[in-house]
Amino acid sequence: MLQTTLAMDFFLMQWVFAILKLKRTLLHSSPRRQPPVYTPVFLLSSEMKGDTGTCIDLQWLNTEESLSLYKDLCGKVVVLDFFTYCCINCIHILPDLHELEQKYSVKDGLLVVGVHSAKFPNEKVLDNIKSAVLRYNITHPVVNDADATLWHELEVSCWPTLIIVGPRGNMLFTLVGEGHKDKLFLFTSIALKYYREQGQINANKIRAQLYRDYLPPSPLLFPGKITVDNSGDRLVIADTGHHRIVVVRKNGQILHTVGGPNSGRKDGTFSEALFSSPQGVAIKNNIIYVADTENHLIRKIDLQLEMVSTVAGVGLQGTDKEGGARGEEQPISSPWDVVFGTSVSSTHEDDVLWIAMAGTHQIWALMLECGKLPKGSDLKKGTCLRFAGSGNEENRNNAYPHKAGFAQPSGLTVAAEEPWNYLFVADSESSTLRTISLKDGAVKHLVGGERDPMNLFAFGDIDGAGINAKLQHPLGVTWDKKRNLLYVADSYNHKIKFVDPKMKNCATLAGTGEASNVIGSSFTSSTFNEPGGLCVEDGGRLLYVADTNNHQIKVLDLETKIVSLLPLQNANTGDIQDGPSVQKTDKTKLPKLPKSAPNLQLPSLTVSPGQALQFALKLSLPPNTKLTEEAPSSWFLTSEGSEWLLHEQDTYGEIEDICKQPVIPLRIPMNCLSSEVVLSIKVCLYYCSKDSSACMMKGVSFNQTFHIANSSQGRTSLIELIYAF
Repeated sequence: MLQTTLAMDFFLMQWVFAILKLKRTLLHSSPRRQPPVYTPVFLLSSEMKGDTGTCIDLQWLNTEESLSLYKDLCGKVVVLDFFTYCCINCIHILPDLHELEQKYSVKDGLLVVGVHSAKFPNEKVLDNIKSAVLRYNITHPVVNDADATLWHELEVSCWPTLIIVGPRGNMLFTLVGEGHKDKLFLFTSIALKYYREQGQINANKIRAQLYRDYLPPSPLLFPGKITVDNSGDRLVIADTGHHRIVVVRKNGQILHTVGGPNSGRKDGTFSEALFSSPQGVAIKNNIIYVADTENHLIRKIDLQLEMVSTVAGVGLQGTDKEGGARGEEQPISSPWDVVFGTSVSSTHEDDVLWIAMAGTHQIWALMLECGKLPKGSDLKKGTCLRFAGSGNEENRNNAYPHKAGFAQPSGLTVAAEEPWNYLFVADSESSTLRTISLKDGAVKHLVGGERDPMNLFAFGDIDGAGINAKLQHPLGVTWDKKRNLLYVADSYNHKIKFVDPKMKNCATLAGTGEASNVIGSSFTSSTFNEPGGLCVEDGGRLLYVADTNNHQIKVLDLETKIVSLLPLQNANTGDIQDGPSVQKTDKTKLPKLPKSAPNLQLPSLTVSPGQALQFALKLSLPPNTKLTEEAPSSWFLTSEGSEWLLHEQDTYGEIEDICKQPVIPLRIPMNCLSSEVVLSIKVCLYYCSKDSSACMMKGVSFNQTFHIANSSQGRTSLIELIYAF
């Protein structure tokens, strides 16, 4: 967020160690020396209870239980990373911390602890922090400092801040802002060496429990952005958590997967190429441009040649805020979205790729052909440079684009037609929508935020006009040229909103404001969880939403007001891809129930994702009959049109003894594709009279309707299936 100078440089560090050594000498020579006391700098005594030193009322992630300050942190050099997960500067130092943890383990005496002190109200919720921990692959312990208790105790003033603490809780150094990797490594290595020589380092392990180890498989993982081609038939999805790009038809059939499942940086064929948390995507004909965010690159995917290449960036985070070099020689910083545009007086359509450069709080341009930008000079093809934004993190509007200020711009869309001719920007950290004129480059306010350009805390969830409307960290925006409206992914409000740019009115289109996953009967009864991107087809009927924390693409029909889910399927077989494994039962081998088999409708049941159910068979045979041993009786499950319900379920079993009938387990999937589904439990029995004079086959079908709600239903439900043949 804010970058300030280093709180303590190398020479001061040497001086501090000299003082530490002097204190140690005085301590040993003093006749009135008190035994050393472990004094944690990051908790008041009022936060401590009992003798264990456990951090009370603070929620922990990536650990089996709350860490004990005396037991777990004593004897360690601890790096406290004060962060908030929306902050691009905080994201930038995560690779430094990961590399530090690779060099020095907990056994070596180093422990990194993330202290999440939220900026936005949405970021105080533990489940949302958990999603961020998974998204950013954070593997060290993280504590939820929801009320900023630790933040205020240590007088932290901005994100990110690193505080290095000694093995007895003594604060050693503070590093404020990003870009201090060398000093972080230097300070940490000297501290570990010094305290190891003093015998104050222990090798105690931390009881880790990583949430990523329990993440269920799903077709998509934290999809960040989505776009649609001009034909409306192909969608391009940034499957951010799987580090890949997925190209699908509008019915969900997969055409191409490029990269993944692991992060990396590599050009080449679709199977060779690697990305790292890609975000924005733009497609024209058979060419896709990708904001390869954590690689700090712009990549080009050629669908015809099935090749991936790099067109901008050098693979390292850049600090240049001007640019002007050829794309592949120009360092850039955390590109978050891309969209096609047209340069001034150009004869080539879509000859510019606009880039939301979140890392430097600017809008950049990559020239796909020779051309000229508003208030700029002629540029050669391949040039990559700043278009708007000073690089200061601000909400500042100005007639001169270079003097304007943005705050982590994360979404872009273009309205090229008259009278608009605008580039619209979802400026996430100022919680605003902004416009940039494609005629003269003037930057103006549209909705959200407030007039003070330095106030980045003017957020909320209020429908209204202009500055009276409030958003909370919007990440995506798209233009509906049919209706002359903008649709906004108001991410931290878990809503989709629409904006009339002429009247500057902003109102809720879909979502309740609750972070959940419900496909309701209407837009306003359906829910989302931090949607990050969206696009509308040229026809203006379907709006596609990357529902990021729900790992789904939701489809909003703007005419019928119906919400549905986009299922990802293999183009040849129709099987759902990369999701939970399916219990494959050969339908040709399943018994066919006789036409006389009754269909019994069970009372409808409200369930929640993840809920466990049990169906207890309680069947009775006619008097003086028994099951036929030679023809195995059985039960099986079906769900016509909703096969996703049966993923990873036992769908078939035999009934060997009428006195010991099975209990059939079923667990409602975490990712439900609809809010209502029907399960059929079918039973086929072969039985004979006890004298075997007559044998027969009978069947019954129990039909159970489920209404899927987001609220937890608690313990396992038992449903009895009673029928007398």
